[in-house]
Amino acid sequence: MTTYPLVKYHFSVQWGGTRIGFTEVTGLDVETEVVEYREGSSPEFSKLKMPGMKKFSNITLKRGTFEMDNEFYQWWNTIKLNTIERRDITISLLNQEGEPVVTWNVKNAWPVKVQSTDLKADGSEVAIESIELAHEGLTINNGN
Repeated sequence: MTTYPLVKYHFSVQWGGTRIGFTEVTGLDVETEVVEYREGSSPEFSKLKMPGMKKFSNITLKRGTFEMDNEFYQWWNTIKLNTIERRDITISLLNQEGEPVVTWNVKNAWPVKVQSTDLKADGSEVAIESIELAHEGLTINNGN
């Protein structure tokens, strides 16, 4: 029996209890900032490197534009001075049976950018819109 890596084209996104179809999800990364330190009497002529705070990229979700569907803009319009509707989001990579095998849990996400489709008179592509989300945490569960 041959084992293959997972394919990335079968996934689902759930936010605020709603499942919406997306064509692309990017920004599912986390990094640890490096804190450098050196005391003056150290015999080493280099800095120590220690793990610092976690840093999360913004997540971008892209989907086809549908007539009379303003969900991106409705969420973005909830932004008021120092307040926003925050949502926890679950992004799942699915197996052939549609079951999640890798899950990304996003904490306290809110929209920082909504982008409409570009327009092109001689194009024959689907109109794509996107939403960019800031958030406060990302955990990854790889089937464990």
